[in-house]
Amino acid sequence: MLFQLNTTDGRPIYAQIADQVKNAVAAGLLRPGELIPSVRELSKQLVVNPNTVARAYRDLQGQAILESVRGTGLQVAVGAPVMCQDDRHATVRQRLRDALNEARRSNLPRDEIEAILHEEWARSNGDGNGDGGSGTNGTGVVDERG
Repeated sequence: MLFQLNTTDGRPIYAQIADQVKNAVAAGLLRPGELIPSVRELSKQLVVNPNTVARAYRDLQGQAILESVRGTGLQVAVGAPVMCQDDRHATVRQRLRDALNEARRSNLPRDEIEAILHEEWARSNGDGNGDGGSGTNGTGVVDERG
C-alpha cells in the first residue's frame, strides 16, 4: 500500500493521510481486521514527521475507522467500510453540488452542463480504470499487493 501526498492540495498532510486511509477502506484496499502500516513505517515512506502520521491515525481512531490491537498495532474496524463509503459518497455529492452551483452562476444552460459532465466522465474513464490515468483507482492510494 503506497500513499501519495499532494503538496499543492492546500490541506494539512495529516488530513490527506486520513482521507487516503478512508478512501482505501471504502475501495476495499484495506479490509476490516487488516493491520495498517505503523506510524514509523508510514512516516518513513512519506518522509513526514511521525507526529503527522500519529495525528492522522488518532483522528481515524476517533472516527471509529481504526482500532487499536494491544501489542500489534492498528487495524481497520469492522464497521469502517460502510462509514468510509458513506463519507466518500457525501463528499462526491457535495463537490457535484458545488460544481453545479458554479455552472448555474455562470449561466450555463442545462444541456451544456450535461455535455460537460458526459465529456469529463468519458475522459476520466479513458484508460478503462476510472481513475483518469493516475493508477490509483480514484483513491489516491496505489495498491502494490499485485
